[in-house]
Amino acid sequence: MALLALNRLISIRRERRRRRNKARSKRFPLGLSALHLSEGGSITKSVRRKYSPCQQDDDSQGGKMMTNSGVTLPEDIWSYILSLMPMRDAARAACLSRAFLRSWRCHPNLTFNEDALGLNDNACETDFTSKVDHILKNHSGIGVKRFKLSIQCKLDNCDYVDSWLQFAITPGIEEITVMLSGNKPQFNFPCSLFSDKIAYSIRCLELGNCAFHPTIELGPLRNLKRLHLSCVRISGDELACLLSNSFVLEQLELKYCKKIVSLKMPCVLQRLNCLNVLECKRVQVIESKAPNLSSFSFNGNKVKLSLVESSQVKNLYMCSSNIICYARSNLPSIVPNVETLAVASHCEMVDTPMLPTKLLYLKHLTISLFAWTFSRAYDYFSLVSFFDASPLLEVFVLDIYQESMEHESIFESSSHLRQMPEYHHEHLKSVTISGFCSAKSLVELTCHIVENTTSLERLELDTTHGNARCSEDSSDECFPVSQGVLTESPRAVLAIRGYIEGKIPTNVKLNVLEPCSRCHAGGG
Repeated sequence: MALLALNRLISIRRERRRRRNKARSKRFPLGLSALHLSEGGSITKSVRRKYSPCQQDDDSQGGKMMTNSGVTLPEDIWSYILSLMPMRDAARAACLSRAFLRSWRCHPNLTFNEDALGLNDNACETDFTSKVDHILKNHSGIGVKRFKLSIQCKLDNCDYVDSWLQFAITPGIEEITVMLSGNKPQFNFPCSLFSDKIAYSIRCLELGNCAFHPTIELGPLRNLKRLHLSCVRISGDELACLLSNSFVLEQLELKYCKKIVSLKMPCVLQRLNCLNVLECKRVQVIESKAPNLSSFSFNGNKVKLSLVESSQVKNLYMCSSNIICYARSNLPSIVPNVETLAVASHCEMVDTPMLPTKLLYLKHLTISLFAWTFSRAYDYFSLVSFFDASPLLEVFVLDIYQESMEHESIFESSSHLRQMPEYHHEHLKSVTISGFCSAKSLVELTCHIVENTTSLERLELDTTHGNARCSEDSSDECFPVSQGVLTESPRAVLAIRGYIEGKIPTNVKLNVLEPCSRCHAGGG
């Protein structure tokens, strides 16, 4: 609606200028592209116009502007319309009238990245800083709600960033994003900017590739709801100091924060519902006392995990070595109410044991195994333990990523297929196995699912590791498939036809995915 009203106004202004036949030279005051009207009246990219908004006739009368229907609207309504537009579009609109220009100078959303500034990937530091400086000189600094700075090029002088933050971080600001490239020396985010009024208004803080050292003097961030730190130099004690004063925090994400060794969520975080700890290699302990934590993601080395007081965790993702055995052995006591579980292991040295403990509420289970070649033949059939532990399981996804199949093939084994007829699954409806191969233990697992699951509706066996196909994504060619996959895929299909397909009930939909015959003809 905002763009439609603006386009109507643009059409009126364009016709008036045509009739008056006035071509006045000007340049766009903000260093960004001006407006161009397509035949349909939409706003599109164009070369800069040669008119000045200060030289244009202004339709505003007494703080009002006229719409296409002849109805005048207060200037503050137009200001609100421009505030809903992306910064670049709002800057283009500023050339239409002095009223729009005044609104632009108080635009609440300042977003600076290569795309917003019209820079290409080869832009240097000077290109970026000169454009940001030019734009900020035309902004009043009043009413900024969101300040987002994302720099891909390396900065030799971080003083620019410091001055931009001092300009933009004023009372009333709600969102601050500072994502820098790997700068040396590293930029030190100035906590001194967080006065009491600013600390009260801020709701979202995202920092990347900088140092951040909050202290007790910072005071409470009473309305901070989202905190994301990526490649930030901050210690566990400094983070604890910040968290203890963030009473309404809802989301916390830490990525590549290498100084944190111990991470503890205090009980004052009553609203914390999402915690992501990704690739923080030195973390050894994660402890949460946040009572309403519902989603937790972890990727890194083995840690001591304590979520006993966060018993409401429903969604859990963990990626680490030997995590599958750990998940089966320990998670029933750590996250007894989990409903969606995804575990990924890049090195699984231990088969999954059969245990009496249960995951009574688990409905969705995804297991991923990553390896070029497994250092040992992991027994896929041992995953039956998860089915036994999860009486309400509905969806099971198994992703296998390996360059070559090192397991014992079903075609090379003389032993009978193992069975566990005593274990039945009454809620499992959908099963997907990506990277299906002719490994005997994987065939045994699939046969067990087919023979012991009365509720099964769908079974998908993908022999291509989930690679995109030309028929699926409208591409000219399929995504490249390794020679190892092309060699093993025909054997996997033969295993399906010979050992699995005949056991599938008629009410179960079987979908077997093979390498595309058009793109990979003769690959096997």
